[in-house]
Amino acid sequence: MSVEEDTETGDEVVWSEGEGVSDLLGFDLGADDGVDRSGLRALVNSALVSHQRLPMLDVVFDRASRRISTSLRQLTNENVEVTLDNVTSARFGDFLQSQADSGVIAVMRSQALGGNGIVAADSALVHSVVDLLLGGRRGAVSFDERALTAIELGLAQRMMEFIVADFDAAFRPVHDAQFEFDRVETTPRFAAIAQEASVCAVAKYRVAIEERSARLVILIPHAAIEPVREKLLREFFNEASGAGEDWLQHLSEGVAATGVEVAAVLADRSVTIGELGGLTIGDTLTFSGFGEPRVDLRSGGKTVASGRVGRLGAAIAIRLDGKVAGAPDGAAVEEETEAAA
Repeated sequence: MSVEEDTETGDEVVWSEGEGVSDLLGFDLGADDGVDRSGLRALVNSALVSHQRLPMLDVVFDRASRRISTSLRQLTNENVEVTLDNVTSARFGDFLQSQADSGVIAVMRSQALGGNGIVAADSALVHSVVDLLLGGRRGAVSFDERALTAIELGLAQRMMEFIVADFDAAFRPVHDAQFEFDRVETTPRFAAIAQEASVCAVAKYRVAIEERSARLVILIPHAAIEPVREKLLREFFNEASGAGEDWLQHLSEGVAATGVEVAAVLADRSVTIGELGGLTIGDTLTFSGFGEPRVDLRSGGKTVASGRVGRLGAAIAIRLDGKVAGAPDGAAVEEETEAAA
């Protein structure tokens, strides 16, 4: 017990044990477990977490569902439909406590963001996929909550690797996070990638494999995606980041394969309209003399390269003096263009 003097009234203020700053912050260690504490600790340990909506993160989770559906169809050769149920926020400790020991948890690591994430599959999804990969019969099958064998765990890990790769591909239009499969855990407490009080974004999926129904969860701590938070707050993909990588590659290949007309100009001369109109068959145009035969390559009226005229076998060839205008610095300096003799 301590005694202090109130500076305003001059009266003595008695602080009993357990009161004061510790009580204000909720650090009453003598309180029984399960009793709500007031102050800072009650705020930190609150089970209610306000969900901060990140529009682009919702888009990423939705894109991931379509990619995962395709991957599981190819993996199991079965009709699989993955649907995004909802996206919420939860504390990491509450998420781990809600996971059953019969499921499988994959830990993924982001090289670019320097953070980790979790992909959790329930027992129904794991056993359904493993059963199909091992040649099991189609239709509804009941599974017990037994532990997975080494072979079954290896097949489950293969499925998780596909899902992590699909999530990385879905996240790439926003930022190249480079999510990679790290490890697989069957005990939830061994998949601790954040503090228990850390707030995480949780995407819950429904997985339908014929008559079978299963659940899939992807968790990303908000601390891991903090470096790209501004990008995730956008309402839409812009042209720079929103275009799919497959479309950009297809566009680049199409542009590179497009034909371009190139004119080889040995020399040019300016004439008046009167001189041009007076030309008849058999007239001769004279040009200024030049020593070494040179040629300009023009496309659309613009000179794109120049070089020396020579012969390559039975064809006329041009050896370029430098790289083509607009080409990257790593382009070859010397190239040969052949024309019919």
